[in-house]
Amino acid sequence: MSSGVAARCDAKKLVRSPSGLRMVPEHRAFGSPFGLEEPQWVPDKECPRCMQCDAKFDFITRKHHCRRCGKCFCDRCCSQKVPLRRMCFVDPVRQCAECALVSHREAEFYDKQLKVLLSGATFLVTFGNSEKPETMVCRLSNNQRCLILDGDSHHEIEIAHVCTVQILTEGFTPGGSTRATGMFLQYTVPGAEAATQLRLMAGEDANGSKRQAAAWLAAMHKATKLLYESRDQ
Repeated sequence: MSSGVAARCDAKKLVRSPSGLRMVPEHRAFGSPFGLEEPQWVPDKECPRCMQCDAKFDFITRKHHCRRCGKCFCDRCCSQKVPLRRMCFVDPVRQCAECALVSHREAEFYDKQLKVLLSGATFLVTFGNSEKPETMVCRLSNNQRCLILDGDSHHEIEIAHVCTVQILTEGFTPGGSTRATGMFLQYTVPGAEAATQLRLMAGEDANGSKRQAAAWLAAMHKATKLLYESRDQ
C-alpha cells in the first residue's frame, strides 16, 4: 500500500453527535472492525420512568440516555462517565451501571492487548495444506483492519474476512491452567469458493519470542470476542 493510500485510510475527522464528540475515520469503510455504532436513543415520550429503578421522571428527577445502550435512566442509575473507545468518543461519556462495567473491561483491551497486537510476534506459519511452515512476524495493522504477516513472503488478511479463530493450547489439567501455543484461522478471499486456512505456532526457542507469541495469542483471543460482538450489533 502506498503512503498516500495509507494516509487516506488512516484519515480521521471530528464529528458531533447527540452523545458527544467523536473522532471517526473520514471514510466509513476504513473504520475499525472492533468498533460499535452509536445506538438509537429510546424516545423521551416512550420512557416516563427510569428503566432501571422505575423512578418517575419530573422536574427534579431528570432523565439521561446511556451513550452505549441508548436507554433512559435517572441520574442515580446513569451517573458514571466512562471512556467508550469502541464508539470513538473523545471524552468519557455517561453510561448506565451495566454498560459502564463492560466499557471498563474493554478499556483493558485498548490499553494493553491492542498494543501487543500492534507490536506483533514471531510464529511458524503454515498456509492451507502446505507441509512446510514459514517463519513470519504477525501483527495487527495500525488501522486495526488487517493481520499482516511478513517473512520471505508478505500477506495481508482483512479482519472483516476472518470467519473462524481457534486458539490452540496445551498444559490443561483438571483445576490447572492452559498456555496458548498457536492459532488456527480461516478467512474468506473474494472470488474464492472455499475459506482459506492458516495455522500459527509459537516457535521453540529461549530468547523470549515464545513468551511474546503467547501474549500475542492471548490478546488475539480477546480481540476475537470483541470482533464477534461487533458483528452481532
